Amino acid sequence: MRSVMVQIPNTPTSADVARLAGVSRATVSYVLNNTSAVRISEPTRRRVHEAARELGYVPHAAARSLRAGHSRMVLMPAPAIPAGPLYSRFLNDLQQALGRLDYTVVQYGTVGLHADEAARAWAELRPVAVLVPGAELGPRGVEVLKRSGARAVVTLGPVRVEGAYALLMDHDAVGHCAGEHLLARGRRRIGVVVPEEPGLEFYSRPRLAGVREAARAADAAVTELPLAYSEQSAARLAARWREWGLDAVFAYNDEYAMLLMRALQDEGLRVPEDVAVIGADDLMLGRLLRPRLSTVHIDLPSGRDLAELVDRAVRDPGGEPEVRTVLGASVIPRESS
Repeated sequence: MRSVMVQIPNTPTSADVARLAGVSRATVSYVLNNTSAVRISEPTRRRVHEAARELGYVPHAAARSLRAGHSRMVLMPAPAIPAGPLYSRFLNDLQQALGRLDYTVVQYGTVGLHADEAARAWAELRPVAVLVPGAELGPRGVEVLKRSGARAVVTLGPVRVEGAYALLMDHDAVGHCAGEHLLARGRRRIGVVVPEEPGLEFYSRPRLAGVREAARAADAAVTELPLAYSEQSAARLAARWREWGLDAVFAYNDEYAMLLMRALQDEGLRVPEDVAVIGADDLMLGRLLRPRLSTVHIDLPSGRDLAELVDRAVRDPGGEPEVRTVLGASVIPRESS
């Protein structure tokens, strides 16, 4: 078995990794920078990675950026709104996929920062790409990011932003699906929950519009129901239910649906006999309720597909920004409706 004596300084270098692995410094650089232009055997790659772990060697991000001409940092502003389980799973999937492509994902807190001010703060970190959820960015902010060296700016939201790649999420379709389902069940007086939490209006308003569009063709009535995510707010809403005479509700998502359904039952209303209830997101908890919760299943883009889009944009920064509609919706009927 090969034995190599290596003097380890306070800060290990690539030369130390090369000596321990028995390879050249160039090979260490190719392996740790995941360079595809040079073919290196898998055993050699393993030796380099093992040596780097043993020595505690970490590549210098600034030096890597100088060699590549750009950083490998993808910045994702932390959501300024409550992120439910569905969206959290999507973000985790995306971060893992970007990691496999050798990008470093950094989440940036956005509390107190808005629009162009936020873009300037993000630009200070010199990311190679920025993924912006919601409606937090305008054309000027895109320009600020590009001038700072961002090769890809990708927005995930209901509208396109000039100069950015756009993944459009059609939340009207979510509401339309829910509305058509309730109408098909014979319901004609439909309530639609609109969360009072700031920021959710970017999603709740299109969903409300989708229900109204479906109801218009059937001459059905739609009532907007503001609701905070608290038991007290749900109880106040349920207490007035008989006064309004509503026979169905699309509760924005599964979490609000579960909150409201319990309040309706506490008020003595039967689900679905008196009130049909449907949510959205298809959470497991909805399947554990009794009655089981009807829901709109939402198809988000895969993390891998979005990571590959970012990688293409980084490699070809002069390309025309793509625009895709990425959100699909379909009803999963269960006992609550």
